[in-house]
Amino acid sequence: MQTSNPYQPKPYVKVQPPDWVKNATIYEVNIRQFTPQGTFNAFSEHLPRLKQLGVDILWLMPIHPIGEMNRKGNIGSYYSVKDYKAVNPEFGTMEDFKALVDKAHNMGMYVILDWVANHSAWDNPLTLTNPEWYSKDHNGSFQPTPWWDWSDIIDFDYQHPGIREYMTGALKFWVEQADVDGYRADVAGFIPTDFWNHVRIELDQIKPVFMLAEWESRDLHEYAFDMSYSWKLHDVMEDVAHGKKDTSALYHYFAKELNSWPADAIKMNFVDNHDKNSWEDTVFVRFQNALKPAIVLTATAEGMPLIYSGQEAGLDKALAFFEKDEITWQEHEIGTLYKTLFGLKHDNRALFNGNWGGHMMPVPNNQSESVLSFVRETHNDKVFVVLNFSDAALTVEFDETIQLGEYTELFSNEKIAIRLTSQLSIDSWGYKVLVK
Repeated sequence: MQTSNPYQPKPYVKVQPPDWVKNATIYEVNIRQFTPQGTFNAFSEHLPRLKQLGVDILWLMPIHPIGEMNRKGNIGSYYSVKDYKAVNPEFGTMEDFKALVDKAHNMGMYVILDWVANHSAWDNPLTLTNPEWYSKDHNGSFQPTPWWDWSDIIDFDYQHPGIREYMTGALKFWVEQADVDGYRADVAGFIPTDFWNHVRIELDQIKPVFMLAEWESRDLHEYAFDMSYSWKLHDVMEDVAHGKKDTSALYHYFAKELNSWPADAIKMNFVDNHDKNSWEDTVFVRFQNALKPAIVLTATAEGMPLIYSGQEAGLDKALAFFEKDEITWQEHEIGTLYKTLFGLKHDNRALFNGNWGGHMMPVPNNQSESVLSFVRETHNDKVFVVLNFSDAALTVEFDETIQLGEYTELFSNEKIAIRLTSQLSIDSWGYKVLVK
């Protein structure tokens, strides 16, 4: 009897993302704040601009009606869901939403919905029809998720099979009825992993979907999610920006993550998202002079880069979370930076996502407390990235051979040959992306 070789390596990740994910970028859409109208139709007018920016996946923050009981602020939190199979009337109608999805698809973009499976609004009808689906406090009453200050929501109990069946059906509803392309799962790790594993099976039977977990745990990638958050990378970059750590902390981060993380489990890299912006201030406060090299790192490291609404316009305020607080749209150098980086990601296979792209290889240099340098290479495409996370202009020498070659610098178009004896001059908080 022939048996399989027990020593043959087996892939950890058992799900395959759709092929369009291979070189995709992602953009978080805050419908409420995006336009004066705050509607699907008004947002759809921005799609040509976002396409030109290089956006592929539109992640829409929750689009559902918002609970009124125990609401925070005047118009409440998106994450207090009153009806999982309806749209927030402030945003428009179901037909408006379907038209938005169709327009995005016709332009070669994809739409995923932010999904709040962990909890609902206090006045969600499920509290009346199926109160047993909710967790209870010591008095037997509905309760917000324990230990958090989420007073406007109440916690589901996923030990009850009924809520699992209902939530799976609701997730299937939007794929079947509106042709959405997947989901971003809010606090995905608060919910049993076996629930997500089964959801992925049922969704993929309708069409191949893309799943993003708001979490940072490899077990979610085995059967359920294609991508999860790089929270740690964000925090290390912020510590470096504020001088709490030097650049060697980034080497340590990648040394640990790239050696322990499945190669085909995609990480989402970012300097901003709605949580960071609303609760921890703007990117200009959090990253200061290190903002541009941090953005370059998020777009060239292994993983998929994220832009949050308004970032490309130099968003310089923390958007109110429970009130109307419009984004001011303008041309900005941050938008130009992202557009250039996204163009490279689309064209150069070294920067593709997951196993489609090249793995990061460190290039040791003589300024490692200030400068991060690495190469990614695959299929004759190659990118050599050098980032200066310090306030001093530096001359950098390299002690490796993988970086050798003839390049064009992405931002200056300068032709640069890297030899064994080559030195690179990098401005304070500067960066070079050498492309082959």
